[in-house]
Amino acid sequence: MKKILTTIVLFTFVTLIPVGLLAAAEAAASTATNAAPPAPTLEQRVAGLEAYIGNGDPSAAVASLKDKDGNLPKDFNMATLGTSGPGHNAWQMASAALVLFMTLPGLALFYGGLVRRKNVLSVCTQCFFITGLVTILWWICGYSMVFAKGNTFMGLWGGFDKMFLKGVTSAPNGDYSYWVSENVYAMYQLMFAIITPALIIGAIAERMKFSAICLFMTLWMFFVYFPQGHMVWGIDGLMNGVWNAKAKIHAMDFAGGTVVHMTSGWSALILCIILGKRLGFGKENMAPHSMVLCMIGTGMLWVGWYGFNAGSAVAADGIAANAFTTTTIATAVASFVWPMAEWIVRGKPSLLGFCSGAVAGLVVITPACGFVNPSGAVIVGICAGLIPWFFCDKVKSWFGYDDALDTFGVHAIGGTLGAFLTGVLADASVNGNLVNNLASVGNKMDAANPATQNGLAAAIIHHTQWIAQVKAIGLTLVLAIVGTIIIAYIVKAVIGLRASEEVETVGLDLAEHGEEGYHGA
Repeated sequence: MKKILTTIVLFTFVTLIPVGLLAAAEAAASTATNAAPPAPTLEQRVAGLEAYIGNGDPSAAVASLKDKDGNLPKDFNMATLGTSGPGHNAWQMASAALVLFMTLPGLALFYGGLVRRKNVLSVCTQCFFITGLVTILWWICGYSMVFAKGNTFMGLWGGFDKMFLKGVTSAPNGDYSYWVSENVYAMYQLMFAIITPALIIGAIAERMKFSAICLFMTLWMFFVYFPQGHMVWGIDGLMNGVWNAKAKIHAMDFAGGTVVHMTSGWSALILCIILGKRLGFGKENMAPHSMVLCMIGTGMLWVGWYGFNAGSAVAADGIAANAFTTTTIATAVASFVWPMAEWIVRGKPSLLGFCSGAVAGLVVITPACGFVNPSGAVIVGICAGLIPWFFCDKVKSWFGYDDALDTFGVHAIGGTLGAFLTGVLADASVNGNLVNNLASVGNKMDAANPATQNGLAAAIIHHTQWIAQVKAIGLTLVLAIVGTIIIAYIVKAVIGLRASEEVETVGLDLAEHGEEGYHGA
């Protein structure tokens, strides 16, 4: 028995020692493999803070730690990596609120004052409806179709991996900002998506059925706005000249000259022609029922537009400061020039002229505000005060289309003009993203900024960028005009476009919404 026990003990001892040694070796290897990643040095931490101040890439401070695929060691941590910057984030949230303020109540009051009193609530209701509709579409797939990578269907839309805002968190998306939370950026861009279709209301005011507006705006977002937004602002959009090194058209649109104003303005013209003129157009008095409301709405639009333009820098930096400055100058100049033209031609400067001039100035400077200097903004303001005025005062009467609140004259013409002037007046000294930086990266083209790689920087130097802008204008016109024609006739065939003569005579407020804006005499 003792021999048996002794044998078992010796066998166990001989067997377990190697196993134990092997386990110890594996544990040691595992410990070595999972060793704590290197801590960032003081110099790297300071460089990360400097990146925050300069709105740069904080990971550049630790570039030496990246592997061949550009990835940092697992679990490497530095306070400025993968987190939003408080100042930039605060400005972006404020800008988002300002842009929403442009629609509710700014645009609602601006348009509400310009229509007849029996239709004032209809335009306010339509603005509110669009706000809710577009927000739902944006959450479902709109944000993904505009800003996700992918270039679905010949580059018209982005990918679908961000549907329902999947993965859109408070961490920044480096494709669009190193310091602004992606969920904040998504909400900021939502406000642009809201106001764009709302602008169309101005051309078809007082006569389009509410149900038709509901269906038209839904389809229009998918087939006009989402494609245009992706092509111009998506990181791999074919017309994103500032950020896409492989852009086929190296166009520039800082805050929405093509995306917002051209799409809405040209679509508005087509829709109002298909819809037809208001009953009594050219025979009855259809003057604005309240210039006071119009004036208040204009002021709200101007204030909110600082979030629209300066906020498009997606940072509280020098580019935002320049956009803020040029927006102010161009708007003020245009608000002065338009009524002066009225004074010369008609003998009286009107409050409507001041309001229209201000909005035109805001529209025309929109694509250019982050790319031109103050003197360029003056030129923009003068052009904005004269050319849209000419279209609203002369061209509209020559052709006889019923663009009720001058959406075409101000937004289509203004947006097109602004897109062109951006290419003529762009100044790389006010926006470092436009500078040819090939020499500073050792003449390595693949290390240069996107504007250098795709030819935008060279075009600005040689004053030929207007050619790319004309190409972008042409593509935008095709998308907006063709898309609107198809959508309008689909809606007309399915549910009809126009309110009945009885509804139009009574007014959309009572007939379609059961309310009145005013009671009594």
